[in-house]
Amino acid sequence: MESEPLNLENDAMEFDMGSAEEEEDNLNASGVDLGQQCSSSDLEPYEGMEFESEQAARIFYNSYARRVGFGTRVSAYRRSRRDNSISTRQLVCSKEGFNPRPDNGAQHKPKRQRIVSRVGCKAHLTVKKQTSGKWAITKFIKDHNHELVPPDQVHLIRSHRHVSGPARSLIDTLQAAGLGATGVMSVLIKQSGGVNNVGFTKVDCQNYMNQSRQRTLGSGAHYIFEYLKQKQAEDPDFFYAVQDGSSGNIFWADSTSRKNYSYFGDTVTFDTTYRTHRYRVPFAPFIGVNHHCQPVLFGCALLLNESESSFIWLFENWLAAMSGCHPISITSDHDRIIRSAILDVFPGTRHRFCKSNIFREAQERLSHSLQSFPTFEAEFHKCVNLTETIAEFELCWGSLLGRYNLIDDEWLQSMYDARQHWIPVYLRDTFFGDTSIAKTSDSTSSFFDGYIDASTNIHILMSQYEKATASRHEKEVKAEYDTINIAPILKTPSPMEKQAANIYTREIFLMFQQELMETLAYPATVINDAGSDVIYQVVKFGEDHKVHYVQYNVVEKKASCSCQLFDFLGILCRHILAVFRVKNVLRLLSHYVLKRWTRNAKSEVVLDEDKLGLPSSHNDSFTDRFEKLSLEATNYVKEGVDSKSVYLVAMDALCEASKKVAAAMCGTPAQPLSQDMNKEKEFNLNGNQTDCDDPSLLSQDEKIKELTTAMVYATETCEAYRAKLLSILREMEEQRLRISLKVQSMRLYRIT
Repeated sequence: MESEPLNLENDAMEFDMGSAEEEEDNLNASGVDLGQQCSSSDLEPYEGMEFESEQAARIFYNSYARRVGFGTRVSAYRRSRRDNSISTRQLVCSKEGFNPRPDNGAQHKPKRQRIVSRVGCKAHLTVKKQTSGKWAITKFIKDHNHELVPPDQVHLIRSHRHVSGPARSLIDTLQAAGLGATGVMSVLIKQSGGVNNVGFTKVDCQNYMNQSRQRTLGSGAHYIFEYLKQKQAEDPDFFYAVQDGSSGNIFWADSTSRKNYSYFGDTVTFDTTYRTHRYRVPFAPFIGVNHHCQPVLFGCALLLNESESSFIWLFENWLAAMSGCHPISITSDHDRIIRSAILDVFPGTRHRFCKSNIFREAQERLSHSLQSFPTFEAEFHKCVNLTETIAEFELCWGSLLGRYNLIDDEWLQSMYDARQHWIPVYLRDTFFGDTSIAKTSDSTSSFFDGYIDASTNIHILMSQYEKATASRHEKEVKAEYDTINIAPILKTPSPMEKQAANIYTREIFLMFQQELMETLAYPATVINDAGSDVIYQVVKFGEDHKVHYVQYNVVEKKASCSCQLFDFLGILCRHILAVFRVKNVLRLLSHYVLKRWTRNAKSEVVLDEDKLGLPSSHNDSFTDRFEKLSLEATNYVKEGVDSKSVYLVAMDALCEASKKVAAAMCGTPAQPLSQDMNKEKEFNLNGNQTDCDDPSLLSQDEKIKELTTAMVYATETCEAYRAKLLSILREMEEQRLRISLKVQSMRLYRIT
């Protein structure tokens, strides 16, 4: 048979997601009896061995390679000069040849270094087509120049990773039921009796599911492209991007989504609910939370491919649509690929795993423990959600795993290693705008709840998208109306509560009001008052084991609490409010009000003291004046007692100041001192009065006595005013509490 010289190929012999696996399935289905040729489990190739076809030879050599422990690759071939068909084929070890050397002159270096996989191995097999139509081995080299792979690792070799027909059918069924690649692999591993027997890896499974999803979408993607083009023509601010032509991922964001991000883009949730529900389309929106605690849309994606490069492409395009402004925090599914992509695109953004998804995964991973120990699940949730300090969580976690004998559980260990990404106590120092902090779930309801589900296909996706956005807009309008036109019921006489009711939206005010009401049961006690920073211990009455510490700066009037609620949510906690009650801070200052929670969140108005209803700098409140005078008087006393001479000067100045204050209180201006009088009042550094020849002046002893009496009187007056104010506030709180108890008693009486 005439033939051409051997041509070299670099085609890998793969049986994972394409023609190779279908070749094998079709070959077996066509009735070719490979069993007669390969009936012996230790049968080796030999020269002269015949096969019905080239494909049969390839399958036999790959089967032999799997038993021995190496991978295979299709390498060189010859074509017949008569009909140009392949007449000779060479099958080689996957380590044949050498990796290409990097081009030092290349301008763009590859992002990742390629693994050296080829070492010049000479092992190969050559088959040639005979005149009878069969294929025979004409050359076989057995020896390798590298170590062979042991049987428990051979399933990781690329040429032996084969998603068979039955496996594909099962994957399609499980994918339709809403399982992701992790869940599907768990089922396959259990069914096959171990990961070694599955025949492919999780990556292969994910790739097949991606391709299956693309086939399911079919021509519907063309409809999406036409819709996006039309929207962009109608709205110049409409943004969309398609990855790698019409078969890749799709992202879009309308002008409203982009504008919403400018108001509420401090925290974002990348919602991949389609992975865990029976969605027919891989629809993933970017969601935030607006000033009414409602989900707000920042853009949408169709994920036909879930590789790391695809997620990086998606996040980069989303960031470009949002004018390059990085969020403070982002919440996503617990996924290694998504985590890596977020770290690449948002290096300064705090990343949190969706806690509800982790609890859902725990149902599968810890099913044995959940069945054996009915109380384990409740204690697991309590350990995650209710621990208030890192030390408390660490102690609780260790105790939980020890009591239920789960110290060696690999999944729990991996979750512990990633604890800073999902355990609430580790995330309190970052703003997530999470208004569901008391619940087991840490994510807002999906923007598209009730609009996109298992029945949604690609053809009705965009119509459902428009219905959902219209509905959400109407709900926001309703919340705006309620905030403006329905005045909340005030439950205390506190000026701060009235102020908050006028500043915050209705939903945020109700949360603030609840924190304010709780202060009645939280006394604050000073434990350290050195310097301008005073530390308070705040404990709920009857719960001495749960202590919170508040640091309050007297000068700047800024407070921070160990519970970190303000850092996490942006609303003052009951512990700080309890300290404010002690310090007579009766109104919110601007640094305690986040604009994104106020009625003016979507306006260009900058929050200042006037907008917050605070007293301006030229017209301070009684509390501000009292605190400033108290601070100045304290500093004056500390400086005035350093030495006798300074003390005498300080007393003299205080006497003059008291006269001016008395004159101001009587409504008559104080008479200015003449230059001669001022001269007579001066003291030298030794404390001796100079130029004191006027007999009308009082002696030093009489003057000191007079000043001391005036100072004591002024101090007593201030304390009396302060005590009277505290008494009034205390009586008001007690009266409110009595009324509340009476109301509750009347309700109980009516019920009985």
